[in-house]
Amino acid sequence: MSTMANKRNEDIEMRGADEGDFAEKDPFLGRSPSQARKSGPQPEIALANVVGKIDHSPGASIVAYCFSSISMTVVNKYCVSGTYWNLNFFYLAVQAIVCTLAILLFKQLGAFQNLAAFDPTKAKKWFPISLLLVGMIYTSTKALQFLSVPVYTIFKNLTIIVIAYGEVLWFGGSVSPMALLSFGLMVLSSVVAAWADIQAAIDGVGVSAEASEALSTLNAGYAWMGMNVFCTASYVLGMRKVIKKMNFKDYDTMFYNNLLTIPVLVVCSLLVEDWSSENLAKNFPVESRNHLFIGMIYSGLAAIFISYASAWCIRVTSSTTYSMVGALNKLPIAISGLIFFNAPVTLGSVSAIFLGFVSGLVYTWSKVKQTATSVLPVTQPMSASAQSNRDAANA
Repeated sequence: MSTMANKRNEDIEMRGADEGDFAEKDPFLGRSPSQARKSGPQPEIALANVVGKIDHSPGASIVAYCFSSISMTVVNKYCVSGTYWNLNFFYLAVQAIVCTLAILLFKQLGAFQNLAAFDPTKAKKWFPISLLLVGMIYTSTKALQFLSVPVYTIFKNLTIIVIAYGEVLWFGGSVSPMALLSFGLMVLSSVVAAWADIQAAIDGVGVSAEASEALSTLNAGYAWMGMNVFCTASYVLGMRKVIKKMNFKDYDTMFYNNLLTIPVLVVCSLLVEDWSSENLAKNFPVESRNHLFIGMIYSGLAAIFISYASAWCIRVTSSTTYSMVGALNKLPIAISGLIFFNAPVTLGSVSAIFLGFVSGLVYTWSKVKQTATSVLPVTQPMSASAQSNRDAANA
């Protein structure tokens, strides 16, 4: 499809004109219907051109990633926000199983024609990335379980800092002063968000024992969030390196990511989670059981989109840009948290969201300036993401 996508309608029209004979030589009389059909653009080729442009469009990949990340955050928060919920590994295993079955079904239907057959050698090389993915998604669901959606989203910004310096240390490069400023704003927004969250928890309960329990819950959420930051950075940097080395396509990344995590998640669920009938009844109460099952199935199907969109965004942009996009869409994610989960709206929380959004804009502007100036003098240091692209391609 990529070969077809590189063709242009002008080439098709010229080829049609060369192969056909003109029925009328007088230009005022026009061309015959048969020649018009030959010289006109073919619908299949035009569609292939559009698909090819979208496939290589950074803007389209960013929009797809934003939509998928927002929907997945909302669904995940709903599924793990039960009072007695403690089956995160089971939930993630259901996601992976549904996603893998859907991928195989789409392949049989011809939607994923470029999906290669399972290769055990590639699976062994990709398995460490799958372990990092398990760590990332598990710590993500645990953090969401204890933190509100806006606070979770703001703290997710810290991943950008870790990834940016990870690219500097791993691939070489530099961090501009404006990027450092954005990092400072990200840290400040996280501090303000934590302060506002703690104040809301204390003000919301009047008894000291309840306040202590609320603070304990928040501390657990912050701990899981810290682990998620490092797991996410490790996964993004590792996946970018391995994708280039193994020449994985987006479908391959999506397939191996979900397939290889199934045994890990199932084993972890059987070993560490409570499968007694009492615990299952607490996790799946009768009044919300059907909604939870629907949410799990939906999240598994949506995981196809977010897996593809993540790999797509990393492939056509960079791992740092991919993380930055996740930071810039914090505003709609925060709004969704306010709408669907009644997150507290305070001056501190709104200020934290605003600071986090500004930090994302500052960082984006710093990357734009760095990219614009790098084409002028050869003495300009190579950016971390550019060095990452070059080293990964040559590895």
